[in-house]
Amino acid sequence: MNITVDDLTKVYRSRFYRTHTVALDHLSLTIEKGMFGLLGPNGAGKTTLMRVLATLLQPTSGAAYVGDWKVDDRNQKWEIRARLGYLPQEVQMYDNLSAREFLAFVAALKRVPAEDRGRQIGRMLELTGLSDAAGRKIRAYSGGMKRRLGVAQALIGNPQVLIVDEPTAGLDPQERVRFRNLLVELAQERLVLLSSHITEDIAQTCSRLAVLDHGQLRFHGSIQTLLQTTAGRVWEFTTVDYAVQDREDLRVVAITHTEQGTHYRVLTEEKPTADAVPASPTVEDAYLWLIRSRNT
Repeated sequence: MNITVDDLTKVYRSRFYRTHTVALDHLSLTIEKGMFGLLGPNGAGKTTLMRVLATLLQPTSGAAYVGDWKVDDRNQKWEIRARLGYLPQEVQMYDNLSAREFLAFVAALKRVPAEDRGRQIGRMLELTGLSDAAGRKIRAYSGGMKRRLGVAQALIGNPQVLIVDEPTAGLDPQERVRFRNLLVELAQERLVLLSSHITEDIAQTCSRLAVLDHGQLRFHGSIQTLLQTTAGRVWEFTTVDYAVQDREDLRVVAITHTEQGTHYRVLTEEKPTADAVPASPTVEDAYLWLIRSRNT
């Protein structure tokens, strides 16, 4: 099942202040089965796009489809909801319930047949590594465990599309890796749309991605193509000249202090110093270059 976005625009209007904010600006892209990343700074429009796709927000203009169903069609959106799992940034959970009780509640809301609920709940608990803690109250769960429980509730009903918004925010490194690996495993059988402002999350899980900035599509394609956009623009050098950080012709990506001086990794069109050497671009380099070029 694919997602298709065609000239999609979402405008938030304030009647009180008589102002408006363009969250999505004539966005068009296609997302196919597998793992797909949505990258962008805070306020780029990622969450708005995901809420539109999840049929929780009405677009201002344009169209979006999940499979053959239109997200803002009054009748068709129920077909989408039956095939879609959604994990927002903040999942409302009942802390006084156990994980198993909470999933049973979600399964009832999703109208999973009673005879099938136990099997599905057991499978989701095992898949997310929560089987041993299924009887514990949710209030005793760590942040990482709650995020995994969020995935489990989104997977109830075996959705063909899984939308996950900023899932690793606030997690420690071990939980982040575990969570990313879980999403990659899930993407073998369905479309998984992962939104993040953390470039490492996208780089480690997705082969294709889109970059949003101020509601506009800055890039749509493969990781390799994204890296090529920054080829020849990433440099490293060591210097004792602190004025480097004030130069307007380059973007400092990383700074490391050494015995020889300060080591810089920068983005710039031209070789920044006589002893600078080219470096292989990373997803973070390419992302920062796109955002920098948008704001210059």
